[in-house]
Amino acid sequence: MEKRTLAELFQRHADDVFRLAYSYLGRRADAEDICQSVFLKLVESRKWPDEGKEKSWLLTCTANACKSHLRNFWNRNVGPLDEALPFQDKEDRELHRAVTALPIKYRVVIHLYYFEGYDQGEISAILHISRTAVQTRMSRARAMLRKELSEDEVTI
Repeated sequence: MEKRTLAELFQRHADDVFRLAYSYLGRRADAEDICQSVFLKLVESRKWPDEGKEKSWLLTCTANACKSHLRNFWNRNVGPLDEALPFQDKEDRELHRAVTALPIKYRVVIHLYYFEGYDQGEISAILHISRTAVQTRMSRARAMLRKELSEDEVTI
């Protein structure tokens, strides 16, 4: 594929790839590394994704790269760094804190559904799980968020 097409793909989808990686990993530097490696994998790939399927291919590749990254010994044995997020509203900060506190398998489906706009069928294809598993994870994640956010309101 020519450089112009690759640059256009990067311009359109780099933020989506970064946000998914950040959702998985919780660290900006790691998410940037994954974003870079996903686009390098696209450049090195012998078979490019079909026209109109590039975003799905990139996000699937991102999810797989993040899973590999999380299995790495070093990453399992270091603690997360605090990164200041620029949220103006207290509600936004609380929602972000509640979503990032979710276990990864729930956090990712919430991110893909609400932030990336994928439907449950597309999420099941990206994560290589059944549609029923996506529905179950979304239901459980929503229940956890409801409980967490309602507890926060009571304690305030």
